[in-house]
Amino acid sequence: SIKPFLKTIVDTDDFRIWIQAQGVWGYLTYIGIMMLQVVVAFVPGEMIEVGAGYAFGAIGGMLVCLAGAAAGSAVIFAFTKRFGIKMVEAFIPKKKMESMKFIQCSKRLNLLTFVVFFIPGTPKDLLTYFMGVTSMKTSTFLLLSTVARIPSVITSTIVGNAIGMKDYVFALIVFGVT
Repeated sequence: SIKPFLKTIVDTDDFRIWIQAQGVWGYLTYIGIMMLQVVVAFVPGEMIEVGAGYAFGAIGGMLVCLAGAAAGSAVIFAFTKRFGIKMVEAFIPKKKMESMKFIQCSKRLNLLTFVVFFIPGTPKDLLTYFMGVTSMKTSTFLLLSTVARIPSVITSTIVGNAIGMKDYVFALIVFGVT
């Protein structure tokens, strides 16, 4: 029955115990959840990151989230490289893409990628679809986007870990500063 599982996810203490009891499967499951969040693109990732911090601690949660985000981004890149502009048009109108002449310069494209992924709250996952149809190499994109995500992800996982430790004041301070 799914009811016991749903109760486990809703009860934060039960969830933390359950996910840690899964061992490597808990990590892989959470990487898959983060990967799915990136691919779906419209689902906000911050709550998943907070949950990862709660379940795995600040550093472990960050690593799980970065691995999932990189895997999801690699999937998006592979599909957009394979299917091209038609796939991207589902998210970004073709006229809008054609109007962005600045993306033709790889240095500007690299800087844009880093800045967008560095700033919390930007539509990172939607940008991933767009970047797949540019001249940027997958490896360059994954390196830039993963490194740039670190500050945002670590603050979310710190908040989740603080909540798990019942240090709500610290969690609110980190959330407020972020």
